[in-house]
Amino acid sequence: MMMDVPLRLLRWAVHATAGGLLAMAVITMLREERAAVAAGGALLGLVYAAAPVFRRREGPRYVRLAHVWLGLVTAGWAVLAVAAAPFVWLAFPLLFAYLRVLPLWAAMFGVTVLTSSAIIAAAWHAGELTVPLLVGPGVAAVVVTLLALACEAMSTAHERPS
Repeated sequence: MMMDVPLRLLRWAVHATAGGLLAMAVITMLREERAAVAAGGALLGLVYAAAPVFRRREGPRYVRLAHVWLGLVTAGWAVLAVAAAPFVWLAFPLLFAYLRVLPLWAAMFGVTVLTSSAIIAAAWHAGELTVPLLVGPGVAAVVVTLLALACEAMSTAHERPS
């Protein structure tokens, strides 16, 4: 029971981070009078918020739904990351989703591809690849991965009977 609280707080922190980054990106697009991109961001937020529909359930059907959801969120992120720089940074809360939804081997592949895509998109928007644009997302991906794996280990240890 004691481990439930930190894990729940971490999950809420990830969702709050995703919501905050998404809100800032949408507001930026509205200020730049890019309503279509802002609408795309709002739609991505709705798709992201649909995750609890399958999260607490077991079975192959819900695993497939989770994979479809992750594919939709990733595709939406990719389109928006190309359309506007503020959406690039949504990749980092999505890393947690990869690590939660996919088997470890697939999650590691997904984390690598998503991080590389974020680096490329950020460099494209900036007009050049700089050391901070290369190192920052790489370090963030390593930290997110280690944190997610530690949380999974704590959750698994907590679920085992004593």
